Amino acid sequence: MLAAYKPIFSLLRGTAFLLAASGLHGLLLPLRGQEEGFSTAALGLMGTAWAGGFVAGCYFAPRLVRRAGHVRTFGTFAASAAIIALLTGLWIDEWVWIVLRAFTGFAMAGAFMVIESWLNERATNENRGTVFGLYMMVTYASIMAGQMMVAAGDVSNDSLFMVAGIFFCLSLIPTAVSSAAHPKPLQDVSLDLKGLYANSPVSFVACLLIGVANGAWGTLGAVYGARIGISTAQIALMMSLVVVAGAAMQMPMGRISDRTDRRYVLAAAAFGSAAVGVLIFLAAPRSGVMVIAMTAAYGALAYTLYSLAVAHANDHARPEDFVKVSGGLLLLYGFGTMIGPVIGAGLMGSMSPESLFLSTALAHFMLAGYTLLRISRRAPVPVEDREAFKTLPSERGVTPEAVRLDPRTPAEQEA
Repeated sequence: MLAAYKPIFSLLRGTAFLLAASGLHGLLLPLRGQEEGFSTAALGLMGTAWAGGFVAGCYFAPRLVRRAGHVRTFGTFAASAAIIALLTGLWIDEWVWIVLRAFTGFAMAGAFMVIESWLNERATNENRGTVFGLYMMVTYASIMAGQMMVAAGDVSNDSLFMVAGIFFCLSLIPTAVSSAAHPKPLQDVSLDLKGLYANSPVSFVACLLIGVANGAWGTLGAVYGARIGISTAQIALMMSLVVVAGAAMQMPMGRISDRTDRRYVLAAAAFGSAAVGVLIFLAAPRSGVMVIAMTAAYGALAYTLYSLAVAHANDHARPEDFVKVSGGLLLLYGFGTMIGPVIGAGLMGSMSPESLFLSTALAHFMLAGYTLLRISRRAPVPVEDREAFKTLPSERGVTPEAVRLDPRTPAEQEA
């Protein structure tokens, strides 16, 4: 049985190195930038640039793969990410980092799409759920491991930039020596805004607003931790636990949504996220333990919202539209992550560090309000017509290509 998964394990090792490097580099940059005295606006723009590059990579990577092949394209993306990681350690300048961060986002999107298409090719209808589950586990564990590496190093010197470069290079080896057959060319990514809104206005607006909130937190959470004076180790743990808490709560929240109108659960979770954000803003905790506990509570609610929104959209979509709807919502989320860091940086620059949570609370209050409005305008999907809730991997670690790996994808759309 294990022999059947051997090629997949090789690809997952490459994924683990890639995500660990991304987690390390993504947390290191705002911490080092904060220490170097970069402006809050510049730190926010780094997140916007990464998100913009990532969305652009989702659009253009399939063309590059068709021209050069999977192995060479993945090698190019991983090597580019390694070069950029080293350059950010050599060239300490906020505007240079903003530009380089956009290229990192582009490279990561392309690398993820190659690996996800490769995993999809190796998975069968019988083991697709297992492969998808393994991919989720590797995604969360690797991002957290990469972020925790920051706690073991010193952000004031260049060693962690070198470690990030090494890990990006290590991700090359498993795919370069893999004997797995090359997958079919990647399919082009498209975004049908009108169709997505017609299918589910709630999910359309939700994914955009969730991207705004998560983009602000993912980019500036470490800056918030540094400015309130908690240690680097505590910042790394805080950033990791927010995502892990959200992952742990996805299934309980999803099971509740299976038994009632998902929109009530979505609105409740959004309102709860906003309330926790406002509480953090007002309480302004300074104890590391209290900050970690409160932000973990925030993550347990905020990082379940995307999966709930996608599940609600798929309740309305036809099975043959699963890939188009899920992939389109992921791109909408990406557009939201471009906006969030700018709003969060603006509030942090003019107010206290805790005002970051005002930006997330604003997005979550808007989401809760709009969802409640739509409940009065459209009847819920009957319970017997809904599909069972499925958890989703971290939105910062997947592309629309990962949707084809999801076990809910109809067999005819996997080809």
